[in-house]
Amino acid sequence: MVTGIDRDELREVSAAVLAVATHLEVRDVLQTILTSARRLVGARYAALGVPDKNGGFAEFLADGISDEQWAEIGPVPRQHGLLGVLLSDPHPVRLDDIRAHPEFGWWPAAHPVLTDFLGVPITDGDEILGEIFVANKEVPGGFTAQDEELLALLASHAAIALVNARLYERSRELSIVEERNRIARELHDSVTQKLFSLRLTAEAAAALLDRDLDRARAEMDTVRKLAAAATDELSAVVIGLRSPDLAGDGLDIALRKQADLLNRVHDAAVRFSSRDVPRLTSAREEAVYRIAQEALHNALRHAQADEIEIDVSFRAQLLVVRVKDDGIGFDTSPSGQTSRRLGLSSMRERARAAGGRLKVTSERPGGTTVLLEVPVD
Repeated sequence: MVTGIDRDELREVSAAVLAVATHLEVRDVLQTILTSARRLVGARYAALGVPDKNGGFAEFLADGISDEQWAEIGPVPRQHGLLGVLLSDPHPVRLDDIRAHPEFGWWPAAHPVLTDFLGVPITDGDEILGEIFVANKEVPGGFTAQDEELLALLASHAAIALVNARLYERSRELSIVEERNRIARELHDSVTQKLFSLRLTAEAAAALLDRDLDRARAEMDTVRKLAAAATDELSAVVIGLRSPDLAGDGLDIALRKQADLLNRVHDAAVRFSSRDVPRLTSAREEAVYRIAQEALHNALRHAQADEIEIDVSFRAQLLVVRVKDDGIGFDTSPSGQTSRRLGLSSMRERARAAGGRLKVTSERPGGTTVLLEVPVD
């Protein structure tokens, strides 16, 4: 229960919590927690450690010292002394002089001299995720019970942000694995088969050279076409691997670049248009980009289309992306033979994860339309 914190301090804590919550990367979250902690209690030095399972720290950050000082101090500390206490006891530690604590050991020669000290564990339930500690209060008198309360309040919110950041990074890792699996499937389904056919056709051409020159020429023409097709397939896979600069370009520019690139390397005409495209969260922009990219590549690989249009617009608080082709169409039902090959399930899963809705319509003949709607916060 918060008792000794006044309104100004609550506003400072609120600002610090909001600053922490804006980040998704674990390292960014930790750095923001650290700088917020030092500012909140007016400390000269602050540090934050996240333990590993080997007696050391997976992450250890310091604030208040220069890069040169940090380099002179030497290796990251181990989980010993007072640092070990904070990783095993969920209660804060507040001292007038850290050197008077029975678990205090020593510090390297280049380490700044610490006096008054306040350390608070970052906990999630019974698990201690890390520890924040500050030292050498800028004003005389040392750290107070109110400082301890402020830091404990920040630590409780920091735990939530840290857990969320870890979940986000794990989801990204899973996305990378899924993307690798998708590429492996595409290489197996398309490029590998074409290369196998290419080898057999080349062997047949070589066998015919001395017996039937005309047939050998025809086989070599097939070799040329198969090689060109394999090159196109590999180009599509490589383009799919390229990560767009969504943060710098924005979604509409990134999609325009993708459309322009596909237009250059494929026979079908790929056209892009956009109107009033707002910025989304980074996770949603990534999802929208990947869905649009998959829809474009599906149209190029399977639709036998002459024209493909991608349109991005904003209406009724929704970002709307439409990818339309004039190709041969396909069976969109779950039992359709091509539904898995077209990656509809992965596209729908990405749409759901982004809080959006995906609709696919197709006519045979008449072409296919992929319509994606994602809410804009």
